[in-house]
Amino acid sequence: MTTVEQEVLYDVREKVAYVTLNRPERRNALSQAVVGRMAEVLTEASEDPDVWAVVLTGAGDKAFCAGGDLKELNEIASEGRRFPVPMTGPGRNLHELVLEIGKPTIASLNGPALAGGFELALACDIRIAAEHAIIGMPEAKRGMGANFATVMLPRLVPRSVALSMLYTGEPMQPTEALQWGLVTAVHPADRLADETEAFVRSIVANAPLVLRRYKEMVTKGWELSVHAALRLNVGPNPYLSADREEGIRAFVEKRAPQWQGK
Repeated sequence: MTTVEQEVLYDVREKVAYVTLNRPERRNALSQAVVGRMAEVLTEASEDPDVWAVVLTGAGDKAFCAGGDLKELNEIASEGRRFPVPMTGPGRNLHELVLEIGKPTIASLNGPALAGGFELALACDIRIAAEHAIIGMPEAKRGMGANFATVMLPRLVPRSVALSMLYTGEPMQPTEALQWGLVTAVHPADRLADETEAFVRSIVANAPLVLRRYKEMVTKGWELSVHAALRLNVGPNPYLSADREEGIRAFVEKRAPQWQGK
């Protein structure tokens, strides 16, 4: 296993892909190599028919992800190398890639999620936080741009709340994040993994084609009018699927359905 493979752990268990940032000594910061590896494994999860949902988390309890590796970014700048600017360069933007995964994505915030780490969490469909997992965008304090958060935050919370977070760069406690819907649940740190597992299992117990349909319709219809969104018809069609027949038959027969994903 290479160093970067050790820093980004990837495991598929019973229909769920688990992606773990494994740099606890660097607060799970996103080096350029880690970003590249994350893009690889998340693309694999997106394309794997045996993966029905994705969970992102970090190793340890000090941080989910502290954002970009500032030490590395300082070295890049001091050496005169090309500075990684969002939405430019040969590789896909990691946050956009996560946003477009056509399956349910869950960020399990095992610690603070800051800067690019918070943007990574924002790209996921659902965020579940430990009690000590503050969130925030300190980019204004570092001279950075928060490119993804400036687009996503005002779509998830009132504009004034989003701009307050961006302008001040001050972190938000998970209890307040829960009130604004930025996280869907807050748990004691020693319960986070179990609660996340229970939640993702409640998702993948359902028909995979329907899950993919929901993701496609919600994501692609977000900014459309109601009438236009209703006519999108994107993602797999569950209405004419074998799983629809199985789901109804299982209900009538009072048993658990056996999904085939077709």
